Amino acid sequence: MALFGGIREDTLKFVLELSSIVSVAEGEFFFREGDEAQSLFVLEAGRVAVLKKWKGHDYLLRNLAKGDCFGEMSLMDMRHRSASVVASERCDAIELSNASLFSVYEKDLEQFTLMQMNMGREVSRRLRDADERLFQAKLGATDVLAEYVVRSH
Repeated sequence: MALFGGIREDTLKFVLELSSIVSVAEGEFFFREGDEAQSLFVLEAGRVAVLKKWKGHDYLLRNLAKGDCFGEMSLMDMRHRSASVVASERCDAIELSNASLFSVYEKDLEQFTLMQMNMGREVSRRLRDADERLFQAKLGATDVLAEYVVRSH
């Protein structure tokens, strides 16, 4: 799990003790675009779809699977959720709250910093991917545009 890359075993145990495991049924949302953010999630099992709403329809931004994290961007920039995340199949995920992250900060600044760097790397990877897709779309490539998901709200 990229979020926990390089984290010492004692810190990982500490983090997991502060976290909860959430189970989400297929078709249910972890959160919706615009919600306030209090936590991030790391998928232990299942797959999710990250959706962005536009003109009353949801569009697929990406699919995530076991080991992937989501929700970290809102914790980093302290803004509302920028997209919705729905379970494509039954999911189990580790939920790590802001308060839990702050406890890691208080206990071990070095390990907290590493976790923040891991989150930053993940956001950076996704930004690079988005930049590439945007660039290709501007050049007229049609196979890189967001996929339409038949779902109206």
